[in-house]
Amino acid sequence: MSKANSVGTKLQVNSKAVGGLKSIGGIEVSADSIDVTDLGNTDGYRESLPGFKDGGEVSLSGFLDGEDEGQNECYTLLNSGEVVDCKIVFPSKIGKTWSFKAGITKFSTSADVEDAVTFEATLKVSGKPTLAASTASGS
Repeated sequence: MSKANSVGTKLQVNSKAVGGLKSIGGIEVSADSIDVTDLGNTDGYRESLPGFKDGGEVSLSGFLDGEDEGQNECYTLLNSGEVVDCKIVFPSKIGKTWSFKAGITKFSTSADVEDAVTFEATLKVSGKPTLAASTASGS
C-alpha cells in the first residue's frame, strides 16, 4: 500500500452508501485523563492515567440529492435515534477501512444564490472504532 489522494473515499451508513460527498471528517479517538497525583509526589509534576476513550464524531458535507439512499438514511436515523453500523472506506491504494457504530446527531441543508444546494450531517461514534485492512471488494 502507499499514499493516495482522497478521491474514491466512501462512507456507508447502515449498509447504504452516502452519495454526493465533498468531505468526510475523520474519526478522532481521544482518552480522558485521570489525575493520580498523591501527596507523596516529590517532583512537583502531576501524574495521570488514561481513562475512558471516545471515538468522537464524523462530520459530512456534500451536495443534497433527494434520491440518494444514503442521505435519506442519515435523515431517517436522526429521527429514529438508532445506532447503526458505519464504514469509511479509503481508496484501495491506502487499503484501510474505519468500521464503527454511530447515531446521526445533526442533519442540515443550505441554499445559496451562487452555489448548489448542500447538506451537512454529524455521526456520533458509539463504542470502539476499528481501523483495519480493507477487504478485496472495498466494502
